[in-house]
Amino acid sequence: MRTYVLSDIHGEYEAFMEILDKIHFTDQDILYVMGDVLDRGPHPIKALQEMMRHPNIIPMIGNHEYMGLTCLRFLMKEITEDSLPKLDINIYEKLLNWQYNGCATTLDEFRKLDMEGRQEIIDYIEEFILYEELTVKDRDYILVHAGLGNFEPDRDLTEYDIHELVWERPDYNKAYYDDIFVVTGHTPTQLIPENNKPGYIFRKNHHIAIDCGACFFGGRLGAICLETDEEFYSSTNNRE
Repeated sequence: MRTYVLSDIHGEYEAFMEILDKIHFTDQDILYVMGDVLDRGPHPIKALQEMMRHPNIIPMIGNHEYMGLTCLRFLMKEITEDSLPKLDINIYEKLLNWQYNGCATTLDEFRKLDMEGRQEIIDYIEEFILYEELTVKDRDYILVHAGLGNFEPDRDLTEYDIHELVWERPDYNKAYYDDIFVVTGHTPTQLIPENNKPGYIFRKNHHIAIDCGACFFGGRLGAICLETDEEFYSSTNNRE
């Protein structure tokens, strides 16, 4: 059995399948997918459906699932003349924000599903966890999509709100814990100034950043095995 972690698939289904093949993923392994499966790349729903086929894939919520879930629930509703006046005005702002953040591919695949298929996707996303605490080979890990916003060393993880966990980026120049590794996605490693290997997994101060910009030109999907510390990468994305 091996424990693997990856993040920010962003619709790159082929890269996801390539990683599953490279790690020789079996029913005895565990794979944490640390959010942002949705949006940007061509096949986010297809990637989710593949995850749904594996009970040993543990999905975690990212900011794109957080944005998308409310909007997908809304899109399941029947809009009539009677219901229009009762609509929450905030939903329009949320839809615009999601659109700004690349929801087109998610909506395109979602609308091709029948009603049962759409509800299965929503039900699955609703089960995504916020974070995970693990001990593997005597090393302690916290897995969280974005970071621990407003970090305080004595603050319990249950005290962080959703925005602090899925939106706010970590300070890689600061070790949050002396004996715990914080594994995050959300921030493409191409955007970390002190990273001398942009687009590859970045390690510093007990931080492990694993969003390797799979949906961007020149990026890739990255994964790590917590038992061996081995890194795995998909082929470079050459689609502009």
